[in-house]
Amino acid sequence: MFYVGDLFQWDRFITPAIIRTFYWLVVVVSVLLGLAGMISSLGTMAINPIAGLLMLIASFVGMLAGIVFARIAAELVLIAFRINEHLGAMRNRGGM
Repeated sequence: MFYVGDLFQWDRFITPAIIRTFYWLVVVVSVLLGLAGMISSLGTMAINPIAGLLMLIASFVGMLAGIVFARIAAELVLIAFRINEHLGAMRNRGGM
């Protein structure tokens, strides 16, 4: 959980709590852009059905790719913080 008091103390990282919020924001933006592309492709289908269908598929695939890449980026950031926590625990035990 993220507390405002953590902003003024340096013994706890706030980024792991914030990165989850950014992940959900990117997911929402990716879904909205994917839906906008799909709606736009329906208009294109009236003019050129093949191009509209390709645009529909590309919008859907782009939406899924945005969600997957957002998850990968968030996990990479969280892994860096988890490694730091484990190294700190090893140091405190005298393992290194």
